Amino acid sequence: MANLLIVTDQASDWQQYFPSEQVVSVDQYLEAEWKSTQRSVQVVNLCRDYDYMSTGYYCSLLAEARGHRVIPRVMAINDINQPFLLSSGLVKLNKLCKNIEAIHCKIYFGRTPEKGLEKLAQRLFEQFMVPVIELDMNKIHGQWQIHKIAPFPFQDLQDSEQDFFIESLELFSSKIWRKPKQEKKYRYDIAMLVDEEEKMPPSDASALKHFRRAANRLGMNLERLSPDDLSRLGEFDGLFIRATTNISNYTYRFAKTAEKMGLIVMDDSESIMKCTNKVFLTELLQRNHVPAPKSVIVQGFDTQWKSYLMGQLDFPMVLKIPDGAFSRGVVKVRDEQELEKEANTLFKKSALILAQAFMPTDFDWRIGVINRQAIYACKYMMSRGHWQIYQHHSSGRVSSGGFETLDLKQVPKPVVDIAVKAANLIGSGFYGVDLKEIDGQVYVIEVNDNPSIDHHVEDAFLGELLYDRIMTEFLRRIQMRGF
Repeated sequence: MANLLIVTDQASDWQQYFPSEQVVSVDQYLEAEWKSTQRSVQVVNLCRDYDYMSTGYYCSLLAEARGHRVIPRVMAINDINQPFLLSSGLVKLNKLCKNIEAIHCKIYFGRTPEKGLEKLAQRLFEQFMVPVIELDMNKIHGQWQIHKIAPFPFQDLQDSEQDFFIESLELFSSKIWRKPKQEKKYRYDIAMLVDEEEKMPPSDASALKHFRRAANRLGMNLERLSPDDLSRLGEFDGLFIRATTNISNYTYRFAKTAEKMGLIVMDDSESIMKCTNKVFLTELLQRNHVPAPKSVIVQGFDTQWKSYLMGQLDFPMVLKIPDGAFSRGVVKVRDEQELEKEANTLFKKSALILAQAFMPTDFDWRIGVINRQAIYACKYMMSRGHWQIYQHHSSGRVSSGGFETLDLKQVPKPVVDIAVKAANLIGSGFYGVDLKEIDGQVYVIEVNDNPSIDHHVEDAFLGELLYDRIMTEFLRRIQMRGF
């Protein structure tokens, strides 16, 4: 359980708010005795000055060195003072601020009382993670100009602003005034991001329960979060994403925000970026000489793309949209007419698409890898009468083939070795590597950053041990965080 600690320049700064033992002066926090206190601590640094070498700066610096999670982090303090970095945080600003010509507001833990600026406030807080931000900008000739974006000292808030500030702080960390529940205490809390509305989630309900039980056995609490619970991340030590990831959806924002708060994240934002885009993955595998189906990246703006592609690959071939999942956005084309029709449809969604040689097999291998080691193996059979594992019917129904879960010792060594090599190019997180085996040769199809773990499927051989292995890795990373 994360213990909230509010650090101010002096205790008297907090006198107009709720009295709390969780508020200490920066001098108290900087004292050496804090080095030996509990490791699972969330520090909200509310010092007036974050300038380099100031006590506020050292508060964040030493918090990170002590293994405490702190906002703002030193990197955020540095970033918010770099003008060239500011525009990168205002992606799609026109969409976030429709019909607005000028902005002057304060942002409190990602919230603002100004109507119409709620999404902008959330995005800026996700980027910088500074408790209170003052923002001043306006449109000049249709382009936004930033006049000021800087930390604002809570000590200078007006009476009318103080209620919104404390309400925002309470929402940011809902445990701030809450008495501990009379229940079994856990050393650490992990948030498990789940979308109850998702039709094809990475884990079924039964598997999610097994993850929770495994975490409990290791002295950790595992609590589900929904896509609307971004503000609750400050309560946790780690984030386990069990929703289908994509750069453009909430999963990436959760990962980035959690990382900026110092949480252990699986899988991390860089893994999401690398794995969800098949164009990137193809280049990565080719550059590192990992065997994969012959692939060609096709550019929609190239008027000669069709003749170029047909000179590289024979029919039939497979076309893929870069960020498809569960066989979505993947089509097989058998001739030139189908190629032109399907490619033009995909080009409406992406400037680049991937074309690959068609390699029919009865099954695909899936090797699960965590912390650079293989932990499970499955065979996924193709859907009956279809060339893919998943078949998406026009009615909206999805059918899939059978499976076989094996002891890793039963898997051909080249399959495991190449899977681990491919996963290691992404990072040290939790991955599922899909491979084909044809005439003794092994080919990597893709690397998934949040592989499926369903009860009685991927866990059919290891049982509870599979969940224990994954949760143990979380525990190891949390314990190593301060070293």
